[in-house]
Amino acid sequence: EEKLNLDDSQWEDIHVVTGALKMFFRELPEPLFPYSLFEQFVEAIKIQDNATRIKCIRSLVKKLPRPNYDTMKILFEHLQKIAAKESVNLMSTQSLGIVFGPTLLRPEKETGNMAVHMLYQNQIVELMLSEYSKIFG
Repeated sequence: EEKLNLDDSQWEDIHVVTGALKMFFRELPEPLFPYSLFEQFVEAIKIQDNATRIKCIRSLVKKLPRPNYDTMKILFEHLQKIAAKESVNLMSTQSLGIVFGPTLLRPEKETGNMAVHMLYQNQIVELMLSEYSKIFG
């Protein structure tokens, strides 16, 4: 609701920008990956055959509400650009998965599987970045 001055020096620090972006997604009433699809995404990432896994993730992405899909497509396109400059910024698809996985994708109720879920959350984001064109193309 307040106007932001993006020329303000506080926005020069990439960590501030990243923190603000993560906070935005964390504070949504429901994650970008809706609660109703969480278990289906987790089951999809467990599929051993890579082509089948990608096809299943693509199918789930297409089931997303339009605002979620559009936001996800733009966000992952941006994160893919960041990963492409890994030699400069040290942010690989794996690193981005670790940073954004738990923020974008989480179960509605935390259970004792938190560490296992975190691994899958990271892997889902990593796969979606590395296979962006197959999933969103």
